[in-house]
This record gives sequence, structure tokens and C-alpha cells, in this order.
Amino acid sequence: MEEAPHGCPGIDSAQAGRGASCQGCPNQRLCASGAGAAPDPAVEEIKEKMKTVKHRILVLSGKGGVGKSTFSAHLAHGLAEDGDTQVALLDIDICGPSIPKIMGLEGEQVHQSGSGWSPVYVEDNLGVMSVGFLLSSPDDAVIWRGPKKNGMIKQFLRDVDWGDVDYLIIDTPPGTSDEHLSVVQYLAAAHIDGAVILTTPQEVALQDVRKEISFCHKVKLPIIGVVENMSGFICPKCKKESQIFPPTTGGAEAMCQDLKIPLLGRVPLDPLIGKSCDKGQSFFVEAPDSPATAAYRSIIHRIQEFCSSHPSLKGTEPSATCS
Repeated sequence: MEEAPHGCPGIDSAQAGRGASCQGCPNQRLCASGAGAAPDPAVEEIKEKMKTVKHRILVLSGKGGVGKSTFSAHLAHGLAEDGDTQVALLDIDICGPSIPKIMGLEGEQVHQSGSGWSPVYVEDNLGVMSVGFLLSSPDDAVIWRGPKKNGMIKQFLRDVDWGDVDYLIIDTPPGTSDEHLSVVQYLAAAHIDGAVILTTPQEVALQDVRKEISFCHKVKLPIIGVVENMSGFICPKCKKESQIFPPTTGGAEAMCQDLKIPLLGRVPLDPLIGKSCDKGQSFFVEAPDSPATAAYRSIIHRIQEFCSSHPSLKGTEPSATCS
């Protein structure tokens, strides 16, 4: 199918091929016939590819700027500290790929072999893939509509040769849009362990997190838990904690209690987090004694416990029928 027009009702809609926005679309006849609603063969291909991956974790956020990519990178670094654990980090934030910078991989390129695309490796047991590796410059804008983004995500999931992997961490863009629906749909047959949702303490961020939680419920995506990022600032000299982003409505803790969702932990602000990301180095190495490092390690341990206690079961795959 060719690129869909703005306002496309979707192939699963009763208006497929018949709506006003369908007029003049090259796919109109195909959609009206119902042929476009046939199952995407890539779903089974991806299921086969994912047989070498033990656990698949999505990292979500309702609002941008809450530290989702930073958390994804730290989760990958933390898991990979065990040299016997193979970790893969996939960046599907197509329009804002920050993972190459955070992981110290800017300027790296993707190579293709007979078995698919080869990830870029930070360590022998930590591989990374991002659309950022496909750009000629980190300043290049990616101006793509939904179908092209979806095609890129499909290619990442189907064609990247990760090898045997214990954890695949998928860093997503903020919100609940094409990228999120695509990754849930394509991994539906392969099983997703669950989602970790990032927020900051203030209500303006929590509002969007509630939408993210609603999305997870609608597509039957398990929620591992919520992480409250930038949760206070501990002065390195006097050790006094200050609330930079006051939790005016009780923060993530009150929201999680209300919605009966686990709060995995709180990560306090630490200026060294931003500095380590800009330098492309692990914060755990840069600041091993920081309260933020201790918070991260506790959260990572809880995620590992969740994955080990929730094995993949047939019949529990996420549903991605939204359009």
C-alpha cells in the first residue's frame, strides 16, 4: 500500500475506502475491498525473529521531557553490568532519536550482513539500534507520516540481528500514537513482558500518564509499573531534599494508589545525570554513590523480578486493534 492521506480512517474502519478523506487516495479501491485489512505477514516474521529474545520491555511516557530515553539508557546499562546478560536497546523515537547521543554512539553507522542489520555495540553484551544511525547528521529532521514510521519500526523488529538476547528494551516517543500502536501490533504474537511508564511529580505530567495507562489497558499491555523521575533534589553538601517539581496532587505515589498500579521507585534529580548523558557515558560509572544511582538500581531489580515472575503465556498477547 502507498502512503495514507491525512485523516485516513484506517483499514479496520467501516469507513475504509469510503470516507471523505479516502477520495483520491491510491489505496481507496484496495481498502474498500477489505483486502487491506488482511493480517500483516510481518507479525509472524517478527514472532520468529523474537524467539531469541527472552524479555521485551517498552518504556513509555505521556509527556515529553520527563527523562524516558535517559531511563531507557540507564536500564540498559544497569542490566548489562552483569556480563552474562545480553541486552538490546531499540530506539523507536523516529523523530527525536536521542539514544545515540546518550549511549556515546553518535556518528556510528549500521552495517548489513546476510542475517540482517547489525546493531551498534556499546559493550560486547549491549547492542543499540536507532534511526539516528541512518541520518547523515544528528541535526537532520525526520519528517515522516505515520505509514513510513510504521515501516521503519517493522524493519527494526524484523531485520535487526540481535542474536540471543535476555532483555530487549524499546524506547518509545511520548504519547500514544502510530509508533506505540505499531510496536504493540508487531510484537502481539511474540509477547511483551510489559511497560515501564515515566513521569515527573507535577500534575501536568501525571495527566498525560493517566492517558498512557488507559492506552495500555485498551491494548491489553501489562504495566510493570511507574517511575517518578526528577523526584526532588538532594543537595550534595547539606543532604537536604528540595522539591523542584512539587507534587501538588500527591505525585506518582497517589496516582498509583488510586489506579492500583505499582510505583517502581523515585529517581531524584542529579546534575551529573545530564552531564553523563551529554558525554555518552554511564551515570552509574560517573556517580556510583549518588542517591539517584541507588534509586535506579532498586528500580532495575524490581523490573527483573517482574520479568522473571511473569513468563510468556499463550493467550495473553497484547491486542492492537485500535485505529
